Parts: sequence; structure tokens; C-alpha cells
Amino acid sequence: MSNEVIKVFVGCDPNNCDLEQMMVLDYSLHKHTSAPIEIVWMQLSRDPNSYWYSNPETGEGWNTTKWATPFSGFRWAIPEYCDFTGRAIYMDADVVILSDLATLWNHPIEGQSIVAAKTNADMTRLCTCVWDCKDAQGTVLPVEQLRKEPSSHQEMMDVIKKNPQLVEPYQDSYNCVDGEDLAIDDIKILHYSDMSMQFSHKYALSRVEKEGFAHWFDGKIIPHPRQELVELFDNYYNEALAAGYKLDNYRVEAFGSFPKKTHKRYKGNKITRPNVTKTFLSRLFKR
Repeated sequence: MSNEVIKVFVGCDPNNCDLEQMMVLDYSLHKHTSAPIEIVWMQLSRDPNSYWYSNPETGEGWNTTKWATPFSGFRWAIPEYCDFTGRAIYMDADVVILSDLATLWNHPIEGQSIVAAKTNADMTRLCTCVWDCKDAQGTVLPVEQLRKEPSSHQEMMDVIKKNPQLVEPYQDSYNCVDGEDLAIDDIKILHYSDMSMQFSHKYALSRVEKEGFAHWFDGKIIPHPRQELVELFDNYYNEALAAGYKLDNYRVEAFGSFPKKTHKRYKGNKITRPNVTKTFLSRLFKR
């Protein structure tokens, strides 16, 4: 597989809110990866011929009603998009690649496994994962069902949770959530996952407002606890611009409004806000 083109599918916003994330991801992919890369930006589209077509007004195409992001359910459609052949990497847009992606691309997927991903005691994270598209056939729902049913994303997550043999575990640092307890030199892929603290907000929020759109994240914005990771993103952002990358290279015709879950009560994760998580669990236990 060393000479193959690495197919990378990226979930991102359809209203140009994620341009900064897309640019940094694209730059960091090409900075570190030794093999050729093909990127598919997965964004809701008004084009009926698009794989990601959605028309909320008529109920056609993808139904995003129960999604937390504008792309939550897209990851399950990747094997069928690839005609159930070869491999494909999925990742959210909010990542910075810090190592050669070819190593993850060639990660073993053996036995009954259909996907390589980060696993731990309480959950499997498919926000960066490697699909064996052929073996996924028959397990993932058909794309027409994925599009139509708003609960299909959660249904597929439940399938993965109930069948851990479907997931080949990989090294945690290939989906390092908000730094965890790792030094930067030990992180392979940084996933700045806490949506309230995303490094791109300081660039994107004011830009999107000037362009007349509301950002898809409607929760509270707070600082990230690890300043060195903020600076890492800023460095990659500036390096990308200096290398000739431009935000407008990733701009699309804005999709407009679409239904999704609100983030008004978003609580982040236990990595960035361990005290909040502990307090919530304590209240729940007392009840």
C-alpha cells in the first residue's frame, strides 16, 4: 500500500465557517506525508448530483436534524462512496497532522475489524479512523438509509459500541484529543476537539460575522487550557499562508441554514474541563 494515493475524507461546514481549519489541515497533511494525497471535503450541498446533497426545505437528501456538527453522519457513507474497495481515512476538519499519515494508512485491520480507530474503556472515537471499505459492506447502512434517517448516525455508533470486534485499535496519539497528557513531540495527529475552545475561532468568528453568516457552533467560547497547542496552530496557520495557501482556496457557495443540535448546553470533554465533568457526575450521583 506504500505507493497508493491516500484518500482522506474530511467533514467540514458548508457555509465557509471552517476555512481556517481546512487550510491548516491541508498544509499539515502535505508537510508531513510521504505519499500522494487525495482530499475529499465532505460538505452539505444544494446540488442534487452531489453525494452530500441535502434540501432541508423539501426533506430530500441528508437529514441532519440530530447531528451535533454539519457532517456527523457522513463518515458512514465513505465505504460506499469508494465502491466498497480499498481504504479511506476519515477525519474531522479540526485536526493538525504532525506525522507521516502513510503510517496510519498502512495500519493493520485484521480479523472481523472493518475500521481502525482509537478505543478506550468508555467509547470508540471515529473522528479520525481508517476504513477497510470492502469489509465495511454489510455492516454500515446503505447510503440511502443513512441519508434519510436522522438517527442513522447514532444507530451506527451503537453498532460499533455493541460490537467492539469491528474496530482495530490504534495508537492513541493518532487521535490526540486536545493534547491529553502528551508533549507536542509525542502527538501524531492533534484533534482540538472541544468545540468551545477551537484554535480557529479567533480567526473564523469575526470573519464569518463580516460575511453575514452565523457560525455553526452556537455555544460559549472559552480559552483552551494548553497555550502551547494554541501557538502550534497559529504557527501552522502562518506557515500555510507563507507557503501560498489561501482561505479562498477552500471557499464554496454557502449552503445556508440547516437543522442540527444546539450547543447551548455544550460541556466539552474531560480532557479540557475535568472539573466540570466531575461536578456534573457528582450531581447526577446525588440525584
